[in-house]
Amino acid sequence: MSLKQQITEDMKTAMRAKDSARLGAIRLLLAAIKQREVDERIELSDTDIVTIIDKMIKQRRDSIAQFEAAGRQELADAEKFEIAVLQTYMPQPMNEDEVAAAVAEAIASSGAKSPQEMGKVIALLKPKLAGRADMGKVSALVKARLS
Repeated sequence: MSLKQQITEDMKTAMRAKDSARLGAIRLLLAAIKQREVDERIELSDTDIVTIIDKMIKQRRDSIAQFEAAGRQELADAEKFEIAVLQTYMPQPMNEDEVAAAVAEAIASSGAKSPQEMGKVIALLKPKLAGRADMGKVSALVKARLS
């Protein structure tokens, strides 16, 4: 079953269970997927959907920080719930050793020797690690290895 089909089935389950909070979060995700499919006129793969989910999680984290700074804890809690729902569709995160091994392999296969060639390494890593590792930390690790 593809990720999109799984999300659709979960939406139906939430509708049957009358779980409005979960249903709302899943509908937002499906709307984002549909919007991208319509805009680009393509059928999204699971990797593309994971990218969308990752982006939505980042947006929610930014919102949480702003809501907490403004003293709106109820809105921050709603965003945290949406993050929890979205994370159920993300692949299992990689541990630090797996990320380090992937970085070492990418550096070796790209032949990068200096920080100026960091883009080549990141281009190799991004498809492998999308949604499975924090790309900010990966970028810092690559930079440290190339320095």
